[in-house]
Amino acid sequence: MAEAESAELQLELRDLKNAVAAMRERLEYAQAEREAAVVRAISEANAENAQLRATAGALRDELEAARADTQHAVAKALADSQAEIAQLKQTIGSLRDELEKEHARRDELVRNAYAEQQDEITQLRATASALRETLERTNFSREDAISNARAADRAEIGQLQATIRELRDQLQVTPTR
Repeated sequence: MAEAESAELQLELRDLKNAVAAMRERLEYAQAEREAAVVRAISEANAENAQLRATAGALRDELEAARADTQHAVAKALADSQAEIAQLKQTIGSLRDELEKEHARRDELVRNAYAEQQDEITQLRATASALRETLERTNFSREDAISNARAADRAEIGQLQATIRELRDQLQVTPTR
């Protein structure tokens, strides 16, 4: 029995050793799998991290390019606006000068027209005064002529009446036949 027990124990010991070796292999395999999984996870994390860094770098570059484009567009728009403002100021200055010249020309025309009107008014007043004086002289001359004509008529009438009286007197003195 001892031998049978010993053989049984040796079989059990061999089974246990085989079981331990199998467990050790499974444990080592599981550990290797875990380590491989950790390595894969670290590798994937590193790859994802590198990809994220590359994406962040690309986005940063794109953002900087967009900022540069925006600054360039703003600078160009500002330059264009300043050029347009300068051009508008120049146009306004030219129009203001032209308007002032037009005002001066119009004022000169108004002054000339006023002076011409004043000259014409003065001439018309002088003409009216001369015509009034001529009319008054004519009226006085006519009144004098009328007065002289009436006086001549009265004188003639007086002479004719005197002649009529003389002729009457002569008729009355002469005997009737």
